[in-house]
Amino acid sequence: MCAVAGFAAPSEAGQDNQGRAKEARHSLTGVASIYDHTSGSHTASGERLHESALTGAHPSLPFGTVVEVSNKYNGRKVLVRINDRGPFVRGRVIDLTPAAAGALQFHGTTEVSLRVVGNHE
Repeated sequence: MCAVAGFAAPSEAGQDNQGRAKEARHSLTGVASIYDHTSGSHTASGERLHESALTGAHPSLPFGTVVEVSNKYNGRKVLVRINDRGPFVRGRVIDLTPAAAGALQFHGTTEVSLRVVGNHE
């Protein structure tokens, strides 16, 4: 099993001493939020943000990583490609475009699980 940058061993899952969610190999649970940027602004990867794209921001996964995001409240899932850094709010694990949040049927924030499924680039 290969490790993904920013993902820790499964036995380390939980929270660190600053209350942030810890990551298990290839999976993570925590809070998702919706981007507050406008379409056309640039992401950390240099791409333009498109609110209708299925993309997201993660603090450490490589750009191009594809993750399955599952809404823990309603079971809906969506595949998103990481093309930005963030979120920069304690306890949040991913920022999603409005299109990805719509696919998961949430507004504001929601509890999610993430699973790395591959690399798009």
